[in-house]
Amino acid sequence: MNYAVIKTGGKQYVVKQGDLITIEKLGRGINAQDLKRGDALTFSEVLLTDDGKVTNIGAPMIKGAEVKGTVFSVGRLPKVEVVKYKAKSNYHKRRGHRQPFVKVKIDSVA
Repeated sequence: MNYAVIKTGGKQYVVKQGDLITIEKLGRGINAQDLKRGDALTFSEVLLTDDGKVTNIGAPMIKGAEVKGTVFSVGRLPKVEVVKYKAKSNYHKRRGHRQPFVKVKIDSVA
């Protein structure tokens, strides 16, 4: 059982070959990546690897380790409604937000 812990989008994910993970959209503002189905991704921020016999723990990252994946889909999550309301003052606001995401299929853990 070969798995790794990667860091992306400010979060950590435990992944193994064949997994399908949902991560935050990569990049911000002008640095946002335009990804489409089939694009290759490489995650170089690997915190831990385990092959069943040997466990490598980074301090904080493991040098030379990487996890490769393929973009499975790109989209946005369902809308989250935010309502602000103050009683007796005729104040109410409604806002919505749809968080962008990328689904990635893990091809290899090395």
